[in-house]
Amino acid sequence: MPLNTWLLFLTTVFFVSATPGPNMLLAMTHGIHHGVRRTAVTCLGLMTGLGIIMLGSAAGLGALLATSEQLFSIVKYAGAAYLIYLGIRTWRATPQPVTEVAEDSSKSHTPGMMFRTGFLVSMSNPKAFIFFTALFPQFMDARLPQGPQLAILAATFYVIEASWQFVYASGGARLAGWLNSARRLKLVNQVSGGAFVGAGLLLSGVSRH
Repeated sequence: MPLNTWLLFLTTVFFVSATPGPNMLLAMTHGIHHGVRRTAVTCLGLMTGLGIIMLGSAAGLGALLATSEQLFSIVKYAGAAYLIYLGIRTWRATPQPVTEVAEDSSKSHTPGMMFRTGFLVSMSNPKAFIFFTALFPQFMDARLPQGPQLAILAATFYVIEASWQFVYASGGARLAGWLNSARRLKLVNQVSGGAFVGAGLLLSGVSRH
């Protein structure tokens, strides 16, 4: 995989992962209530679910690429269009300030329960499968071995996503307060949406060569 392609993927994923979503908000909420050390178990559950989703997506892409390079190209262009759509939708989204989620203090938050909560939240979003199927092909070359490319992309995404989860968990209440600003949330949406659209437009053009 060319270095410039990997750097573009790294930049795109950095901004995409920073966007507040169910995984990040759960990490932040647990960080507020339980501290970073205990929230690490929640993050482990989140990343376990994410790993399963990525493996499923990668397996499907690998089978597709092995079957037909032309079909893979079609999926690649469709994925680019989907990224552009996500970017426009994210850019135009109405900011929804984050509010601290009250948890039932009567429940015992054991490590097993926290891991299960993280895992179920991660696995409960079927759009994640579509997202990875749309994102990964944009940075792959059908003429090169697929395994190493998928491994590099998956590992990069995994590390960045895990890092952002710990940022949200450690930020805790301060991050919650920052995200309660509609103006700041709008800026996050615009930066993330721009990253989606930019990646879709740039990579759809590169894939024509």
